[in-house]
Amino acid sequence: MRAWALALIGTASIGMASIGMAGVARAEDPLPAPIPSPVKALEGCWRGGGDVMGKPVDMALNVRPAALGTALTVDADSHAKADPADRYAAHLVLAGRGPAPKDGSATGISGFWADSFGGDFTAVGKGEAVPGGFDVIYPYPDAAFVNRWRLAEGGKLSWTIVARSGGKDAPFAAYALTRAACPAK
Repeated sequence: MRAWALALIGTASIGMASIGMAGVARAEDPLPAPIPSPVKALEGCWRGGGDVMGKPVDMALNVRPAALGTALTVDADSHAKADPADRYAAHLVLAGRGPAPKDGSATGISGFWADSFGGDFTAVGKGEAVPGGFDVIYPYPDAAFVNRWRLAEGGKLSWTIVARSGGKDAPFAAYALTRAACPAK
C-alpha cells in the first residue's frame, strides 16, 4: 500500500477514536454519595477526655467539610493526662457510600484513617448510620477496629473503639466529648 494511503487510514483511525472518546469525555460525572446526617452532625469542634488502653487522655476534635462538601475531615488531637508530651493525632475522612435509598436517608459511610504512627497504619473503612449515630469499621492485619460514634442531646458525643479479633471485642478507647467553640484561625 502506498504511504499516503497508510497515512490517510491512520488519520481516519485517530479521528474515529477521538469521536468515540468525545462521548466519554462529555458524560455526566456521577453524583457523590450523600453524607449521612449523623456524620454531618459532627461538624464543628469537640473537647473532652477518655481512656485509651487504660491511659486517661484529653481529646480535641475539629470536624470540617472537605472536597466541595462531599466529605468531612476529623482532626483528632490527644495527649495523656499524666504526661502532656505523650501525644497522638489522627486525621479521618468520612464520606457517604452508595446511593441514598429512595424512601429514606443516606446510611452508607466510607472512612479513611491516618494517624501519627505514619503511613503503615492507614486504613480504609466502611460503616453505616445507626439510631443515634454511626459505626465505621477499619480493618488492620491484627484486628478490625470498630468505631462507634453516638450523639446525644445537649451537644454530647461519645466515641468508642473496640478491637475485634477472632469474633471477640476488646475495649480499646472511649471518649466523652462536648461541643466547643472552634479555635480562631
